Amino acid sequence: MEKHTYQTGIIGNCAYLAHIGTDTNIEWMCWPRFDSQFVFGGMLDKEKGGEFSIKPIGEYTTKQYYLENTNILRTEITCENGKYRVTDYAPRFRRHDRYFKPLILIRKIEPLEGNPRIKVVCDPVCDYGRKKWSRALGSDSITYTSCDEHMTLTSNIPLTYLDEEAYFSLNDTRYLLLNYGVEIDRSLVGLAEEYLRETTEYWRLWIKHSSIAGYFQPYVIRSALALKIHQFEDTGAIIAASTSSLPEFPGSGRNWDYRYCWLRDTYYVLTSLNHIGHFEEMERYFGYVTDISFGDKSSFRYQPLYGIDGRKDLNEVIMEHLSGYEGNGPVRIGNQASEHIQNDIYGQVMISLLPLYTDHRFVFTERKDSDKWISSILDKIDRTIDEKDAGIWEFRNIAHIHCYSNLFQWAGCCAAEKIALTINNDELVQRARALKARAAAHIEACYDPERKVYTHAAGSPHLDASTLQLIMMNYLDPASQKAKDHLIALEKELKTESGLFYRYIHQDDFGKPKTTFLICAFWYVEALACVGRMDDAMREFEKLMKYCNHLLLFSEDVDEKTGSQWGNFPQAYSHVGLMNAAYRIAVKLDRPIFL
Repeated sequence: MEKHTYQTGIIGNCAYLAHIGTDTNIEWMCWPRFDSQFVFGGMLDKEKGGEFSIKPIGEYTTKQYYLENTNILRTEITCENGKYRVTDYAPRFRRHDRYFKPLILIRKIEPLEGNPRIKVVCDPVCDYGRKKWSRALGSDSITYTSCDEHMTLTSNIPLTYLDEEAYFSLNDTRYLLLNYGVEIDRSLVGLAEEYLRETTEYWRLWIKHSSIAGYFQPYVIRSALALKIHQFEDTGAIIAASTSSLPEFPGSGRNWDYRYCWLRDTYYVLTSLNHIGHFEEMERYFGYVTDISFGDKSSFRYQPLYGIDGRKDLNEVIMEHLSGYEGNGPVRIGNQASEHIQNDIYGQVMISLLPLYTDHRFVFTERKDSDKWISSILDKIDRTIDEKDAGIWEFRNIAHIHCYSNLFQWAGCCAAEKIALTINNDELVQRARALKARAAAHIEACYDPERKVYTHAAGSPHLDASTLQLIMMNYLDPASQKAKDHLIALEKELKTESGLFYRYIHQDDFGKPKTTFLICAFWYVEALACVGRMDDAMREFEKLMKYCNHLLLFSEDVDEKTGSQWGNFPQAYSHVGLMNAAYRIAVKLDRPIFL
């Protein structure tokens, strides 16, 4: 079977994200927010998803790459009549003491060789592909109207060519500026070039201000840039991916909408941001998490995931009129996992708030409600610590007392104990210690002394990659034989020859998984480093680097046999896993390695 990789790159400015194919088409773009309906959605339906492409006559070859150390994407097309380059970017830079991040997509088209003849097609859709936008031609722009919204395409290409989708000769540089809502009242060429220059400077300065070690540095830089534009800056939320319904493997039916923020991944995300020294992004994410933590006092539960605005209702709907990625339905909008019981969340929230009290960049003495909200989260842990849940992998009809859930409740109680000691509240110290002991008892109920391994749940024989975290969270002393034996048992059952790692191999709601979960492989690398198997960690990390696409972007899932990318793409948490694993190795090596 041929290796499948996603042939798109992403651009974004922390207000929106767009996927551009190697053929120049905008395959996926949601406006005005990450979780809005798509304006271009050809990724999920070629016929109904609309199109925004810049293609030549006849056959062509293509090359796609990022402008170095930026989120500005370039696609070069070589055709019979010549060669041209499309530069795509979402403007982002500092202006008037704030970040300027408009809902504007700019496309610069430059002739490089010969006399290429090209055609621009801009055909947006509305209501998830059910409706087209009407067009109205102005003096130098086309206004699109539909679904009570409007967009404007401004260009120095003759509007007749755009309106009639006619071929024309590309003799000099042309620009396309698509904006949502507000009209542009400046010279197109001057504005586009100014925005390109300032956006380039912004991204390169952002990278210069990142503390990125030398170990596989180009991959970590690209991961950091990708993670950055998955943050919805207005609220601070970081989404799992900007896409929906890309299948975990063909015909699987495991197609999920990932345009939301999973609280259970908070610890990993904040850790990765801390490693690269980006305090501002951490602080925004803290704000989002604390708003959710303190905002809903009516419920003793957190949801596993929330909307980017903290919205709780993420009703899952199947879009039966869309064919799906390469014909793989169903297409889902919304995510029913928001209704699941996942009890690791409370520990994740507590750990994520720990730096507010241990990192001296924060002034915790100004908080007057610390005792109250620590007590509130401990109450949630107390109510759920003995309860079966859906676990980290969000089983839909299966419930267990999961090792991973209790591990993070244990870790959350460790964090609560540290915070309580910091604020001198002995009552909370004692509560945290008691709950920590209860969580540890549940974890130990998962231990199989014959196989020398912790299973995924009490009373279950199955193994699960999530229990690698027992080592990384220091529940097991990484230097202990117990930790080393646990790791050996997991790799014997779940690791592949190619360095990939299955979440688990037992039956779930949809059968047995057929693809590996990439972040688990990065967890494995971290666990190897923790127990001191550095040569193994470096070897396995290097193996994983080949599973990116042509732009160093990683998917959620990888097929063991073909190395194919599947699942939502790019997966922010796969890039988080890469960043954390690279950091763990770099720290252990204590020396720069440039590859």
